[in-house]
Amino acid sequence: MENNRGQNGIQLLLAAEQEAQHIVNAARSAKQARLKQAKEEAEKEIAEFRAQMEAEFQRKVAETSGDSGANVKRLEQETQAKIQHLKNESSRISHDVVHMLLRHVTSVKI
Repeated sequence: MENNRGQNGIQLLLAAEQEAQHIVNAARSAKQARLKQAKEEAEKEIAEFRAQMEAEFQRKVAETSGDSGANVKRLEQETQAKIQHLKNESSRISHDVVHMLLRHVTSVKI
């Protein structure tokens, strides 16, 4: 009987050990699944953040490029206005300058 009790106790211990092993394996599997899910979620968030930053960067590049184009156009307009002003001024005083030069060239000093 003692032998039977010992065998029965050993069987109970082996069964408990197997059940504990199954519980540990299930916990490991659940942990691996949670880690895999967390990794996938993190990669998804990183991809969304990267896309958002790239879109913002492209928007700023477009704004900056647009500004330089506007600046070039503004400078061209200012340059054309200055050129026109100089042409108008030269037209206005060219007659006087020509007369002044002719007077100095044709006058003889003795």
